[in-house]
Amino acid sequence: MRFLSDRQDLKVAVIGLGYVGSCIAGVLADRGLDVVGVDTDVRLIDELTGGFCRFQEHGLPELLFGGIASGKLRVTNDYAEVETADVVLITVGTPVREDGSLADDQLRGACVQLSAHIREGQLLVLKSTVPPGTTRGFVMPILQRSGLAGGVHFGLAFTPERLAEGTAIHELRTFPIVAGGIDADSAADAATFWRQALGVDVIPLDSAEAAEIVKLADNWWIDLNIALANELAKFSALFEVDVLDVITAANTIPKGKSNINILLPSVGVGGSCLTKDPWMVWHSARERGLEILTASAGREVNAGMPEYTAQLAIDELIKLGKDPAQSTIAVVGLAFKNNTGDLRATPTQAAVAALVRSGADVRIYDPLVDAEHAEQLFGQRPVATLQEAVRGADCVAVLALHRQFEDIDFAALPVSRPCLLLDGRAYYSRDKIAELRSLGYSYRGIGR
Repeated sequence: MRFLSDRQDLKVAVIGLGYVGSCIAGVLADRGLDVVGVDTDVRLIDELTGGFCRFQEHGLPELLFGGIASGKLRVTNDYAEVETADVVLITVGTPVREDGSLADDQLRGACVQLSAHIREGQLLVLKSTVPPGTTRGFVMPILQRSGLAGGVHFGLAFTPERLAEGTAIHELRTFPIVAGGIDADSAADAATFWRQALGVDVIPLDSAEAAEIVKLADNWWIDLNIALANELAKFSALFEVDVLDVITAANTIPKGKSNINILLPSVGVGGSCLTKDPWMVWHSARERGLEILTASAGREVNAGMPEYTAQLAIDELIKLGKDPAQSTIAVVGLAFKNNTGDLRATPTQAAVAALVRSGADVRIYDPLVDAEHAEQLFGQRPVATLQEAVRGADCVAVLALHRQFEDIDFAALPVSRPCLLLDGRAYYSRDKIAELRSLGYSYRGIGR
């Protein structure tokens, strides 16, 4: 049964105001929809109502606080607000356990709460990444505790979020939306909603399960591709070949509907998606008697890169005649990718831990991260300035190249001489490397 009309005044509830939920709520409010964001985190709601956004995403604070000021966005801890919504979007966290299974506490809690407040005629859309079959086999039975039946009294669809930190707002406004439902009408309603709400293309699929697999396929491919790049970097290093030259040349060959597209090597993979979604694939397959090899292989390669990167620094310091245990190492950039303050599953944590184990005096610096969170994760508080971080340093390890770091005057840094510049994710050009060497730095990158 179809529940959505062509009305332009739809009311939307967003359940879970974490990174993804906040981005979606802000963009929908900016598009003129009446949005209520619901989250059980009292502190988060207090922060938003007080004018503070904890997420480092370009343009997000302006969207959230502009929506709150205009009345288009309200934030609350009260699930009863859901009753007035036409569309309910579920965007809660879906981590995995050590065995790769879904840690369903947040999703279960949200669905139980929703079951007490949903009403007939609503469309409910799950956007949190989940193993195939979760929308139909886990979410729907809990929602039906309301006494309402999915596909009869309410629609239920899955439309995966496919956003990247740092570019999420742009991607929400431009990326196509994948939509699958528990039945054809639910999928059609979800497609109608997203076309109206965001004005983007919608890719309809035959089932919720197909849509669930799409998100997993995206991140499975990305993680495995980065694993290829990381092993290619290690392989190239054996022959003193710059892996970036190899990748640039290799990517010129047409294959399929595009070109070969090897991604870039780095200190490692982080974030909330790439580190867990391949394990969802692996666990879901294993439950059904299929042994998936590539998902676990990619994870193993990428999980080993922080230790590999730390060892590069140790080996290069020894080549410079320095004892790693007597050296000072400045780690610049702690987030899991460039131009974000996101520390979720950041590979720099394991790299720093390995450097500390070598006996080195390690200082950390990142102006984008939350200092308290960083102190909890790294066991030390980030220093306040770049100058403080690098003073007397035998090695400067750039593990995330934020825009603030692009114009560093390396000649003016108060480092020890000679000093190792370790490139974990900066991808400095040949000209830049030549400049660094002229200034007395020794350069080493991953596969470079």
